[in-house]
Amino acid sequence: MTDDAAGGEGQTPIEHADGGGEPQRVGSFKYFFADERWEWAPQVQRMHGYAGDVVPTTELVLSHKHPDDYGQVAATLDEIRRTAGAFSTRHRIVDTHGEVHHVVVVGDQMFDDTGTVIGTHGFYVDVTPSVQQRHDRIVTEAVAEIAEARALIEQAKGMLMVIYRISADSAFELLRWRSQETNTKLRALAEQIVRDFLELRYDDELPPRSAYDRLLLTAHNRVAS
Repeated sequence: MTDDAAGGEGQTPIEHADGGGEPQRVGSFKYFFADERWEWAPQVQRMHGYAGDVVPTTELVLSHKHPDDYGQVAATLDEIRRTAGAFSTRHRIVDTHGEVHHVVVVGDQMFDDTGTVIGTHGFYVDVTPSVQQRHDRIVTEAVAEIAEARALIEQAKGMLMVIYRISADSAFELLRWRSQETNTKLRALAEQIVRDFLELRYDDELPPRSAYDRLLLTAHNRVAS
């Protein structure tokens, strides 16, 4: 863990706001190609309406897709299995209570100890407007506490908003979640993401979104100690 890592003893209220607390709108997942096995973080289980008593399978994952988005997601899964590449998608899921959630899902290659690609791992972000409204107070308080780091964080948020077409609140929640998951201070993580995105080389057209996906998922590895 770096000197800027979140969650240590003697943490200030600002540092706690940066990395502390468990975001409810962002959660991780893993998908293993060999046996079509999935692992969901508790947040992702709750997005689908489960309380921890579910063993996800590809069939179950697809059963929760909104009928109008089913074909898109099924095609994305086929492409992932065929190419073992990074991906990102925005679609709707229907939870066990019949409620519709708008989600952004981003994944990258997952390797075993020998360096062989065995699946994909990444995160879900619930960007449903009603969910955002319930978290407005939490997000507002967190932003107020990290005012001194706001410029960098706002810049990183803006980049995520454009790349993933999400709201400012969802972009901030995503940054906070990556800070917590990687034990990296939010300000340092935001600074690294901004640097990485700006250093991407391209000519007339922007790089593919998969390039940004990979930088986002690995930014914490490049934060200076």
